[in-house]
Amino acid sequence: MSAAVPAFSLPEVFLGLVPGWGGCTLLPNLIGAEKAVSVIIENSLNQNKQLKGAQVHELGIADAIFEGADFLEQSLLWTASVLKGEIVVERPVIDRGEAWDQAVAKGRSIADSKVHGAAPAAYRALDIIAAAKNGDLQQGYDAEDKALADLIMGGELRAGIYAFNLVQKRAKRPAGAPDKSLARPVTKVGVVGAGLMASQLALLFLRCLEVPVVLTDIDQERVDKGVGYVHSEIDKLLGKGRINQDKANRLKALVTGVLDKAEGFADADFIIEAVFEEMGVKQQVFAEVEAVAPAHAILATNTSSLSVSEMASKLKHPERVVGFHFFNPVAVLPLLEIVRGEQTDDASLATAFGVAKKLKKTAVLVKDAPAFVVNRILTRFMGEIQNVIDEGTPVDVAEKAVEPLGLPMSPLVLLELVGPAIGLHVSETLNRAFPDRFTVSPNLKRVVEAGKRGFYVYDSGKPELDPEVAALLQQGDTVLTEEQVRARVLDAVAREIGLMLDEGVVAEAQDIDLCLITGAGWPFHLGGITPYLDREGVSERVNGKRFLEQGVASVPA
Repeated sequence: MSAAVPAFSLPEVFLGLVPGWGGCTLLPNLIGAEKAVSVIIENSLNQNKQLKGAQVHELGIADAIFEGADFLEQSLLWTASVLKGEIVVERPVIDRGEAWDQAVAKGRSIADSKVHGAAPAAYRALDIIAAAKNGDLQQGYDAEDKALADLIMGGELRAGIYAFNLVQKRAKRPAGAPDKSLARPVTKVGVVGAGLMASQLALLFLRCLEVPVVLTDIDQERVDKGVGYVHSEIDKLLGKGRINQDKANRLKALVTGVLDKAEGFADADFIIEAVFEEMGVKQQVFAEVEAVAPAHAILATNTSSLSVSEMASKLKHPERVVGFHFFNPVAVLPLLEIVRGEQTDDASLATAFGVAKKLKKTAVLVKDAPAFVVNRILTRFMGEIQNVIDEGTPVDVAEKAVEPLGLPMSPLVLLELVGPAIGLHVSETLNRAFPDRFTVSPNLKRVVEAGKRGFYVYDSGKPELDPEVAALLQQGDTVLTEEQVRARVLDAVAREIGLMLDEGVVAEAQDIDLCLITGAGWPFHLGGITPYLDREGVSERVNGKRFLEQGVASVPA
């Protein structure tokens, strides 16, 4: 194995297949069931997590590792030494007892938590790994062939390939992006705010661009805390061996914090704000920044729902304001919604796309419409869940209704991750824009006013409705079944997506699929939300037509 290998995986389960050519059979017999389950199941279902060369060697998949510069020569010498008997390859004895069964059980638990039984590939792979315990290789090969024959004919693979093509091809050629030759160089970045989100952004810009990054906030304590966060994260990277001491010192030296915007931003090329989500606050921040920033500087906003055009409306040069909406956690989720305001010019937009590429983000151009793409759809989705709860459906019934979709987490757990206060704010923003479709849940408002972090407590290790939240809930007497809830939620989402496409929020339905896959963790095995709604007949029932032409999604009707 070359130490220079940047990415190694068995991605078949991620796409809806099982590893063939002995993959499911040989690997557990080589490195043990626990490690094999980690590589074949856990990594695949964790957004196709990749291994580096050193990790492959550490797992025992490779017997030896050499530096990339002379890998071929060293590997041939090593092979010759093995053939001559000068090197004896020793491998650990595989535990074929209870540990094997425990590893398979763990794998099933991982699959349940990720796809909730909605996708067969992981379970077929685990069946083969379980049977491989007896060491009968031919039996394992036959089981792999049978599983592959079944899965290749199923919709999961075609859905997975559609999703894979989105993130590997469409993501690299964003629809509507201006000519990259218009982009300006970025040699210094300013960040307005020093809270958690702003600090995460500073760290990302610092690591990917390796240019000076300066944070500013309303007092020195906040500034120091933001810079301290970045330094601590760099120390963690150093401790994990992902960077060396020289690079750690260099990165720390590049990040600074000041109170005076004129001092920090006078020579910045790209300035992004991550302050409180309130229009007046953001307009004031941009006015202050415009007064001190150079004429060419891009003014970016990380707003999740507010109008970029309105934010720029009081500036002398609104053409350089662009939406730059990240998703939390910033380092994990790849989506970046780039929002073109009414007066944003091509040079500013091209610069934003150029920066996004250097940040290694999946950039999608979106229209300046309320909540843009992901938050608008998720708010519609979760809004219907909250509506049926408000009307009288028990919380557990409403949550279980969407489990068959195999989403990465339930709606109310997602609400905890986003934060109930932020969820409420976005729903209020959309309610003002579209009062006929977006409601503000009175129960959610009570949860926020009570200072609760969510609907659940985890005393038993599993989410259970918080008794204090249960006491707050005021519900009607309309109780729906899981099937009724699911139909209502999917109908609402299909209607909203249809309206968004009519409004031109994105270029095509594929861009909505790309946004939800990379920004909300929409499952690969469903192949994107629009082909899923097409397959289930929801699109035609609600909108009178499919989102995608027959065959475009490479998934069955």
